[in-house]
Amino acid sequence: MAITCNCPMSQPGPTLAATCGGGAFMLFMGLLEVFLRSQCDLEDPCGRTQYRRHMDSVYDFIVIGGGSAGSVVASRLSEVPEWRVLLLEAGFDEPTGAQVPSMFLNFIGSSIDWGYHTEPEPAACLSEKDRKCYWPRGKVLGGTSVMNGMMYIRGSRKDYDDWAAAGNEGWSYEEVLPYFMKSEDNKQIEEMDKGYHATGGPLTVSQFPYHPPLSYSIIKAGEELGYQVRDLNGEAHTGFSIAQTTNRNGSRISVARAFLRPAKNRPNLHVMLNATVTKVLINQTTRQAYAVEVRNSFGGTEVIFANNEIILSGGAVASPQILQLSGIGDPEVLSRAGVRLVHKLPAVGRNLHNHVAHFLNFHVNDNNTTPLNWATAMEYLLFRDGLMSGTGISEVTALINTKYANPEEDNPDVQLFFGGFLADCAKTGMVGEKLGDGSRSVQMFPAVLHPKSRGRLEIASSDPFAYPKIYANYLTHPDDVKTLIEGIKFAIKLSETKTLKKYGMKLDKTPVKGCEKFKFGCDAYWECAVRMQTAPENHQAGSCKMGPRGDPTAVVDNLLQVQGIDRLRVADASVMPAVTSGNTNAPTVMIGERAADFIKKRWLGGTTVPYPLNNEGGVSNVLSVSESRYPGWQRWA
Repeated sequence: MAITCNCPMSQPGPTLAATCGGGAFMLFMGLLEVFLRSQCDLEDPCGRTQYRRHMDSVYDFIVIGGGSAGSVVASRLSEVPEWRVLLLEAGFDEPTGAQVPSMFLNFIGSSIDWGYHTEPEPAACLSEKDRKCYWPRGKVLGGTSVMNGMMYIRGSRKDYDDWAAAGNEGWSYEEVLPYFMKSEDNKQIEEMDKGYHATGGPLTVSQFPYHPPLSYSIIKAGEELGYQVRDLNGEAHTGFSIAQTTNRNGSRISVARAFLRPAKNRPNLHVMLNATVTKVLINQTTRQAYAVEVRNSFGGTEVIFANNEIILSGGAVASPQILQLSGIGDPEVLSRAGVRLVHKLPAVGRNLHNHVAHFLNFHVNDNNTTPLNWATAMEYLLFRDGLMSGTGISEVTALINTKYANPEEDNPDVQLFFGGFLADCAKTGMVGEKLGDGSRSVQMFPAVLHPKSRGRLEIASSDPFAYPKIYANYLTHPDDVKTLIEGIKFAIKLSETKTLKKYGMKLDKTPVKGCEKFKFGCDAYWECAVRMQTAPENHQAGSCKMGPRGDPTAVVDNLLQVQGIDRLRVADASVMPAVTSGNTNAPTVMIGERAADFIKKRWLGGTTVPYPLNNEGGVSNVLSVSESRYPGWQRWA
């Protein structure tokens, strides 16, 4: 695998010292970085491959975005030796420090984070500056899988069955399950539900090596409230769990590390870093995508051609943005931005949504913990164990039913997350924040799994480097507020169980600023609180919605082909008609697997495939796969 780097430096960054605030930690973290980079499995100097500058002008397939789906698509397509595959990534390679589980929060807001903000929200994030919510997204090879919490949650059976019932043939739970299993190398398969997991795939899945004692107590507290401890990716989806994560031997296994580094010796796979795609070029006569325009950090622009297909895997923000910059979208949006209309597709950027949560702070009396120091650092460096090999109690999760969910459907409507006891220098004050009374602060934050509020994304101008306008519209649907309040009540009830009372767990009842006029704890207070202090999850989805051909709300069909344009697909979380019930990294990997399989079936098979819809909404032609292979871009341009 050849990698092109558009900068003189090939060293991945940023460093831990750069992400860790406070002079007291600078020397410690700087030295720790040196030791981490001496670890072959973390630094992986051979696996990262050599950088080179030369880039060919024609490929069979071009994948835009090296995140959780794009890394999968590029890797799987390059399994066909005669196919030349190019992966374009706007960021750089992943930092060594990001592979240490306990440091995952450090990289939010760093140079590998796009750092998006929404437009001023009408009903949420009201206490934030200008009422704008912060959206961290990975600008790095591996995408947000380099800076997320690593939790491996697939979603519920009903999620996918609902997708299929909406007209997306081939996307039922039984049909997508083999693609989850295809990726998976489950190191605890004997402990998981039989028939739902696999070994031998590129993506290692297991629990972290280290578990704080409080993790087990939270699980017991869930049992006290009648919930089972179970494999949430197995036979049932409601319950408590110390989640499995995407880690290998106590270090993060990003999707790029899982799928791209093992492909480093394939001469047909090229990866171009620091490469921003400004548009996809479309032949308006044939209605085919044939090339991409790429800008590097030095301001140079080049056009790279695709013999077969272009796959857009930029995520829920970048994918609709690039489509709109390419002239594909709502004519009014494009006109305001000064972009010439190439193909009318008003649904681009619509249906944008995300899980939304609220943070609750609790105090616990637990001082039997060890701070981050050379002893804990050496435990990790030598044995890949101890505080640095996990994410504290963030490893625990619960999928629960509020009174608004039907328990018979096994489709929980709230996910409960936890935070604290993280061996991190700056974000939590060394293993959980110490308070003045000797207690520590931990967090619970319920998240609404099936939000009904919908937003949209629009490019602000024709400038590809200008951030798009993101209208999240959180909590604009009243049902989302009601569900979130019920989730808050459950979290408080959990804290009051006998198990957690042993820790002296107590809710911090400091009123949320702006909500003092309401009695603390009543529904009106909590509604005020969630609107003032809204905590959006990093599970953005839906902005290039998948739907049946002719559906005016859809951008892609069930084969992930952009409706009305041939040889152009979208493969990432943006295609989800409705976001899945849980963390979205695992489903996005599955979508990448599905996309690669669709592409292989088209170009390696002998069946006929329809052209996309034409502008009148009908099928424009039928194309034989054997007849569709153009020898070069000259036939299209």
